[in-house]
Amino acid sequence: MKKLVLFFVFAQTLCMSYSQHKPQHFTGGADISANFDTARLHRIDAAYQRLIDEGILPNAVTFVAHKGNIVHYKAFGWRNIEKKIPCRRDDIFRMASQTKAIAVVALMTLFEEGRFQLDESIKKYIPEFENPQVIETYNPADTTYTARPAKHDITIRHLITHTSGISAYDSQFAAICEKNGIPPLNTKADITLGEAVRRLAKIPLAHDPGQKFTYGMSIDVLGYLIEILSEKTVDTFIKERILDPLGMNSTCFYLSDDQTERLVTLYEYTGEKKLQQSTHPVHQTFPYEGAKKFFSTGAGLNGTIEDYAKFCQMILNDGEFNGVRILGRKTLEMMRRNGVGDLRGEIGFGMAWDVFREQYAHRSVASTGSSRWGGMFGTDYVIDPKEDLILLIYVNVSPNLSGIDPKTLLHNVTYQALK
Repeated sequence: MKKLVLFFVFAQTLCMSYSQHKPQHFTGGADISANFDTARLHRIDAAYQRLIDEGILPNAVTFVAHKGNIVHYKAFGWRNIEKKIPCRRDDIFRMASQTKAIAVVALMTLFEEGRFQLDESIKKYIPEFENPQVIETYNPADTTYTARPAKHDITIRHLITHTSGISAYDSQFAAICEKNGIPPLNTKADITLGEAVRRLAKIPLAHDPGQKFTYGMSIDVLGYLIEILSEKTVDTFIKERILDPLGMNSTCFYLSDDQTERLVTLYEYTGEKKLQQSTHPVHQTFPYEGAKKFFSTGAGLNGTIEDYAKFCQMILNDGEFNGVRILGRKTLEMMRRNGVGDLRGEIGFGMAWDVFREQYAHRSVASTGSSRWGGMFGTDYVIDPKEDLILLIYVNVSPNLSGIDPKTLLHNVTYQALK
């Protein structure tokens, strides 16, 4: 009996020791055979090399870390197909909506300072959101509409959980935004985030706040809120609060000349599903051309996969990495909870990411309680507390018309290697 008690005390001490000493830096080269079948882990290489060889993907970088130890990190394909420049692990990718989680975490550092409360109305800080309207009818011929007063004000919590009613990606709202000079994603135009958000406040909502989950420009509004509360441009604030402390040295809104050389080419599919360089007037060159004044906290950051892995490991570590604490443990616990009920369907949504709740367990090999999000150009991540695991994939192709989902593929070929 005494030996059994000592065993449990020892086991508890080990658990406490690990929880108090989360990995602060990535390591590599450790023996992973206790946790992974190394032969099965090579299936990641085979799966993505096959997609490159078959011309389905132009490029991919994959990153897997378990308890802070890098167990897989590899680049596939081409930074530029036409010039035969290989893709490298430190290449820079357009992150698009992966920007959102970084922006929300930056905002929540102000929450922890008591600068705002989640259920306050956004109009308290941005008066243009006084008297929000909800769209009732829409005429696609000339983008005119009728609207009624919203039943509720928009709160900061509504914005964080995409239940504000603010849209921009739906076709009718995209047309209304364009008519009012509001860039829905990135832009090379001479406009600031604040100017765009003040214009956005004057267009109608898709529904009453809190009624539905509607993906749109809510996080851009929060970026402007950061600027108001901090009295700094949001790019500066994010750099000071998130990027520099975590050592995310290759992540930024607009690239320097040497960083531009490392930016992968964005590809799209022709009608025959053949890869070609993207012909979109903004998406290909926005990281290094134009006015460079629009710091989109919804879709504007660019960076390397290892940079973002540091951010993911910080989340997995309950708010700490690189020897610095970004957020408190209890704040992140709150952010990981499903905050939208069934409005997001089975999967759930917390603050800045999907939440894999029990109802979603049959849909994914990832553990219940995992968090994930991605970007429209093909970047994606999973943070799995149960397995103490992060996995990321970076691709730059849009839209993806291949019929292959690179992120789910990574989930499948990674988890199958766990012992």
